[in-house]
Amino acid sequence: LPLRAPIIMTDIYTAEMIKYASNAFLATKISFINEIAQICERLGADVKEVAVGMGYDKRIGRAFLDAGLGYGGSCFPKDVRALAHMADEAGLHPQLLHAVMEINQDQRRLVVDKLVSILGSLRNTTIGILGLAFKANTDDMREAPSLDIIRWITGQGALVRAYDPVARETARQAMEREGIRLDLVTFCSSAYEVAEQADAIIIVTDWNEFKSLDMVQIRNLMRRPVLIDGRNIYEPREMVSLGFTYRGIGRGTGPAATVLPASDSTTPPPARERTLIGESDEHR
Repeated sequence: LPLRAPIIMTDIYTAEMIKYASNAFLATKISFINEIAQICERLGADVKEVAVGMGYDKRIGRAFLDAGLGYGGSCFPKDVRALAHMADEAGLHPQLLHAVMEINQDQRRLVVDKLVSILGSLRNTTIGILGLAFKANTDDMREAPSLDIIRWITGQGALVRAYDPVARETARQAMEREGIRLDLVTFCSSAYEVAEQADAIIIVTDWNEFKSLDMVQIRNLMRRPVLIDGRNIYEPREMVSLGFTYRGIGRGTGPAATVLPASDSTTPPPARERTLIGESDEHR
């Protein structure tokens, strides 16, 4: 069957580099928006609206600009490490690639830091984990953020109640390989079971199932209504109005931005706006 795609004829080294460079670039976009998210938190901006605005620039695009817990899986972590290693071996100093990996790891620690800032000590607490696989619609646990998060919070004395729609068994096996104490982890059959007497819940994977939960019921089942939204699937104001102590990733405190339809008007923009557009165009 025809590939129905462009075909590039090149040498084996260049072909390999195309693959590594492509995945490293996408990983860089993820780490970039996660670093922007941290700045947004300090300045009161909303990273979801920032990503929407950036995405309208055709030079950037909207894909891979979702702030959260970083990348995982089998390709991005391996390929970024491999490319950085090859650069190191060649006597180069791949600063950007190392920064991408550091930011990705920092994102996983960030949710634990948010948890500690609210609860104080995690000793003798029960923390719910919603989502175990590295992304939705798979049971893949390779480089899954949930593994680091569970290791860190159990290491601080917390018990974990975890639920994933499909990754329960692969998660159990991955935790055994990682040396995580399974006696501190209870695998639940639903998000509502996770919430029972939990001191906090962390959203780790953005399964569609989690976007349609009865959050009032979730709140009522919890001992303390603390919600750490590692995938920004909920709206902060709505969660706060329901009684949650809510923390997202880079969600601001300002009014929600409104995306206006494109205008057909020929009226020129105000002078300052024209200046900003001109300044931007100089750097294309």
